[in-house]
Amino acid sequence: MKNILKLSAFALLFISATACDSDDDLTVVTPTKAAVLAVPAEGTVYVLDKAEPNKVAATFTWDAAQYAGESTPVTYQVEMAKSGTDFKDVVVVSVTTTNKVAVTSGELNAAAVNAGLTAFQSQDADIRVKSYVGARGIAQYSNVIKLAITSYSAWDNWGLIGSATPNGWDDPDTNLEYDLATKTYSYTGPLKVGDYKFRLDDKWDTNYGDNGNDLTLEAGGANIPVTVAGNYTIIVDFVAKKYTITKN
Repeated sequence: MKNILKLSAFALLFISATACDSDDDLTVVTPTKAAVLAVPAEGTVYVLDKAEPNKVAATFTWDAAQYAGESTPVTYQVEMAKSGTDFKDVVVVSVTTTNKVAVTSGELNAAAVNAGLTAFQSQDADIRVKSYVGARGIAQYSNVIKLAITSYSAWDNWGLIGSATPNGWDDPDTNLEYDLATKTYSYTGPLKVGDYKFRLDDKWDTNYGDNGNDLTLEAGGANIPVTVAGNYTIIVDFVAKKYTITKN
């Protein structure tokens, strides 16, 4: 029994010594210079095209980060955040081990939406490059550049137009809000005495009215009347071609 205990103690000491030797052999990687984001230039404007999600929209290029004792490739993350938030909510645009990455319209749009930029409006986003070596590496961050991005929503851009709407028959349409849970569009706000229609992308190519004023939609249908001015809630299901309008 004593011999077994001695052997066990010896084995533990051997394992501990081996572990210490292994830790001593680890390469110490020290960050010495952060990446420098060079392209695109500060203030570059991007208007993203929903019709071409796979088209390259932006190319990011930076001078490589440097590490002393580097033994593995440096990993880079292109990061985005809404301007003025100090990267509180960071969105990763792309990850690479090179110092250049091309990003498609769809990828850049997804990052912009996740960063909280409002669709169909030009808004500022901050971009930086994070670099690190291995899973235990110390991160370095590049300079920050500001871009102006007009993103699009993942859903269709439906709106109201007509004499009853806030903008009348003039552009732009009064946008409808999309509810992902119910897959319906809605508007809550003022309507005047007059009429209105629904249309897509602020164009007449796809528009709906209501023949018979029976809360069902027809392509190119009749204008929908509003006989009493006030605040209303309109909810539309463009799949079922039905809508409701309620005076608040």
